[in-house]
Amino acid sequence: MKQDQKMTFGMALIPLVVMIVTMMIAVIYLDQGPHIPLIIGTITAALVAWKAGYNWKHIEESMYKGIKLALPAVIIIMLVGLVIGSWLGGGIVATMIYYGLKIITPSLFLVSITIICAIVSLSIGSSWSTMGTIGVAGMGIGMSMGIPAPMIAGAIISGSYFGDKMSPLSDTTNLASGLTGTDLFDHIKHMLFTTVPGIIIALAVYWFLGKDFGKGGANPAEINQTILALQDSFVISPWLLLVPLVVIIMVARKVPAVPALIVGILLGVLCQIFVQGGSLSEAVSALQSGYKMESGNEMVDGLFNRGGLDSMMYTVSMTIVAMTFGGILENTGMLQAIVNQILKLAKSAGSLVATTIVSAFATNATASEQYISIVVPARMFSKAYRDKNLHSKNLSRALEDGGTLTSVFIPWNTCGVFILATLGIGALEYAPYAILNFIVPIISIIYAFIGFTIVKITDEEKRALEKEEEASLNA
Repeated sequence: MKQDQKMTFGMALIPLVVMIVTMMIAVIYLDQGPHIPLIIGTITAALVAWKAGYNWKHIEESMYKGIKLALPAVIIIMLVGLVIGSWLGGGIVATMIYYGLKIITPSLFLVSITIICAIVSLSIGSSWSTMGTIGVAGMGIGMSMGIPAPMIAGAIISGSYFGDKMSPLSDTTNLASGLTGTDLFDHIKHMLFTTVPGIIIALAVYWFLGKDFGKGGANPAEINQTILALQDSFVISPWLLLVPLVVIIMVARKVPAVPALIVGILLGVLCQIFVQGGSLSEAVSALQSGYKMESGNEMVDGLFNRGGLDSMMYTVSMTIVAMTFGGILENTGMLQAIVNQILKLAKSAGSLVATTIVSAFATNATASEQYISIVVPARMFSKAYRDKNLHSKNLSRALEDGGTLTSVFIPWNTCGVFILATLGIGALEYAPYAILNFIVPIISIIYAFIGFTIVKITDEEKRALEKEEEASLNA
């Protein structure tokens, strides 16, 4: 390998153009999944890297590095599939839907589910765990009320990502603050200026959309039929609500997500056997291939015949394929070449913040992983912010506004495929209703150009930071 070989901007664009074109043909024209276009993009990226002077060993190791980065997400994805299967079989999801239909009115459902998901996600610091538990039940409640599924998914996503973004327990929140050298709570406080207006706007839109369902949009007869079908098919008990409560409390008390989800799975299996009267064989089957039932109610059957490890294999394979593509782009200098070119457009503080947000979104689309959309721009833009005397919390906020939130809009991003597997709705369908996720980046860009909440540092503070960085490099 030519160690001094640098990737040019034009060469770096080739795999992206090939991937995007093949993706459009496969997904839009042929109505196929994004796996094959990503594989074609990966092959193209490998050929470009080889042409640039990288040998096969380096290219292969780049793919492995990308996959390694996604392994924690892969484990969570598989565990969430097991959670859904065990909680469906244990009657836990049925109980949440039953009481949700009893308590929540159709007109306020979208507002209510957004707030509930926001509170849970804020408590546990995980949008994925929230969507895989509360979100699944929320889809059942809303659809039983006659509310369109994409609309429900959008509200669930908005609430889940509000809590994930603002929680001190969130991995992306800690990642953004850590990579930029920003105090965690300074980072969270700075995000309040963009995220709180975003959630207020989202709630206002959901309230407006929900008004129609309070004026006959929801069919009371269908809701009652759903309630009766749940009563006939499951043992409904408020005690079953202790299972999700236990998981939420465990994560809130800083128990890692994996052991907390495993406890949730075990409790779900016990509920299926000892509360619902199922056999051990049925419980294991629910874990492997998902829960199966025939209630006679088409909507209920559609909601409950799902889950299990097998249901997540599409998502797992998508994640692995996407990360091989992202791994080559990251580790052969292609992403760096693109970001360096973009940096030339950032002449002012406002344009620098806007460029950071757009770059984070573009990284979500190309590298297919939310974490990379934070890691790469953080590394590339850090010096540019300091050169313009901008506080690091401007960068950390821009990374979250442009990276964390926009990951859900890319169908082949790990977040997009997880939501499809968990909530059953694709990115192109729920995108118009994930209000928080697209309004916050817009607010952040507006703030940047008018200078609102853009914090600067003095020349003395800048020199101190440079000395600190130099000392750490020489240590």
